[in-house]
Amino acid sequence: MIDIKLLREKPDYIKEAIRRKGYKIDVDEILEMDKRRRALIQETEEFRRSGKEISAQGKDASEEDREKGRSLKEKIKVKEKELDVVESDLAVKFSQIPNPAFDEVVEGEGEKGNKELRVVGTIPEFSFKPKDHLELAESLGIVDFEAGAKVAGSQFFYLKNEGAMLELAIITYTLDLLREEGFEVLFTPDMARSKYYLGTGYLPKGDEAQTYEITDSDLGLIATGEVTLAGYHADEILDSKVLPKKYAGMSHCFRREAGAYGKYSKGLYRVHQFTKVEMFVYTTPEESKNMHAELLRLEERIFQGLNIPYRVLEMCTGDLGAQAAAKYDLEAWMPGRGEWGEVTSTSNTTDYQARNLNIKYRLPNGDTDFAHTLNGTAVATSRAIIAILENNQKEDGSVTIPKNLQRYLTFKTINIK
Repeated sequence: MIDIKLLREKPDYIKEAIRRKGYKIDVDEILEMDKRRRALIQETEEFRRSGKEISAQGKDASEEDREKGRSLKEKIKVKEKELDVVESDLAVKFSQIPNPAFDEVVEGEGEKGNKELRVVGTIPEFSFKPKDHLELAESLGIVDFEAGAKVAGSQFFYLKNEGAMLELAIITYTLDLLREEGFEVLFTPDMARSKYYLGTGYLPKGDEAQTYEITDSDLGLIATGEVTLAGYHADEILDSKVLPKKYAGMSHCFRREAGAYGKYSKGLYRVHQFTKVEMFVYTTPEESKNMHAELLRLEERIFQGLNIPYRVLEMCTGDLGAQAAAKYDLEAWMPGRGEWGEVTSTSNTTDYQARNLNIKYRLPNGDTDFAHTLNGTAVATSRAIIAILENNQKEDGSVTIPKNLQRYLTFKTINIK
């Protein structure tokens, strides 16, 4: 959530920020609710103060004062009930205000408004018609969607043999690289309490719902390790001397992907469960933009090391989502579709998530402030496998393993079974 002081002091700025992101939120209504809330708090406190003055008289209080004291208690109960309703409604409305995009982020309404910054690597040219990853994977005997659907439903799958080992190699390669870059490695829980998936912006209901909720509990399956990594330091005050704190979290991710029936929904591109290594950083406001550039550099280093051609996109205001003030995507070239496909993203959420989860840092002078948090996909293995299979396929249907992964494997090529 944003700082409510910012809303009170600069309502026109927040209105413009909301417009730039394409949201429709009645700021004036929220301000009125906030005004009413503060008035109710003041009225309730005045009643309590008067009641305490009467109570302090003890036996010396007159019958008139005693009656006034009883009346004040009833008024306090009424005001508290009204305050509960107002605070609940305000919390819902206020939480819908998105994090303002940085001024330099290009304004746009969606994917078409995103800006291509650069293309890196050479798009492969084939002397044959390239296959898509699903046809390749099934002929290589490394994935089984039929068994996955039988056991868990559509868009679930089994990775098999060389496919399973390839995923492990991708994970180990990525974690080795991030350890070298100073990240602490965590294997996170695959579930989190609602406080954490709601606090990071992953809602279980609505048009953009992703989270699977666990019946009769306060738990949900995480859509990304961002949730559990953000929760790691919730309700803590970090020493500014230890910042930035950089984590590489490996987890399984679960996404409802409701209505994901587009032309690229088949195969590994949109699935309900996948493995991901997520980068997450806690830092100071002064360093958050530099750290964002650093996360992007690392995502590029990972895919350069896999020799996968990709392009970098800067997201426009309308494609940032609620949490991000700025965001970059990496899209790998996917020969099977003859187009680019998203493989990573990195976002600067400034203090938006930190306010939800009460994550602060202490300055040298003893003051505290909310930390800035950033996240970035180091690798989502299912999409990395797509790019590896499709870009390294041979005419006979075999696939060559990228050199930087070969040291983690006992094979250099996956052949048709």
